[in-house]
Amino acid sequence: MENAEIVTDLLELESAEVYHAQNGLIALEMFKASENFFYDAILMDLRMPVMDGLEAAKKIRSTEREDSKLIPIIALTANAFDNDIKNSKEAGMDVHLVKPVDADALYKVLKIQIEKTKGGRSHD
Repeated sequence: MENAEIVTDLLELESAEVYHAQNGLIALEMFKASENFFYDAILMDLRMPVMDGLEAAKKIRSTEREDSKLIPIIALTANAFDNDIKNSKEAGMDVHLVKPVDADALYKVLKIQIEKTKGGRSHD
């Protein structure tokens, strides 16, 4: 089973509504086409075809939208070196999780990040 399917299943077990992008460019386009604050968080693999997760995160952060600086972007990757974590942070990602992901860790990170973001919104 593909990693994206496993993560989707884990999130759907917690009644999350999940939207999957096959690559970073599609993720960027989905974000840009959505209403402000439509998505609560973005899980981003670093290694994807067309546009990698680092570039997609940078482009999402630079988008002229109210939610572009607030939405949690969580790296979900096999890249576990200190330099990978540094690169994720520099690209605008909030958290760097290593695959295979621990379900409880994922749920905890999402809860913390989404609650933090909701506190920073000017409206709900």
